[in-house]
Amino acid sequence: MNNSVEEGKSIAITSYILIIGVLIAMSMNSENKNSFASFHIRQALGLSITFISLALIISPFDSFLITFPMWICMSVLWTYGIFSAIQGQTRPMPLVGGLYQKWFKSIG
Repeated sequence: MNNSVEEGKSIAITSYILIIGVLIAMSMNSENKNSFASFHIRQALGLSITFISLALIISPFDSFLITFPMWICMSVLWTYGIFSAIQGQTRPMPLVGGLYQKWFKSIG
């Protein structure tokens, strides 16, 4: 298990570099599947899709009082995810991480 974490750590960290990082990580993980990397790819993909969806929904409001909390929330989740990957842990993100694992279970 620990060897699997070390092998997948660079892929897991790469997955948190916006949506392009998810695509690169999926490509890196396609040949030799690594369960640790797959977990973080699913988390990062969910986070990217959530960010894009929320941005599209709230952008018409053009209000700092709406966009600022979204940016804070997404930044906290992103930080949680990337530090979890750096530390070699598979902790789902608060509130949404379990859903990401369920929705994207075929990925990885």
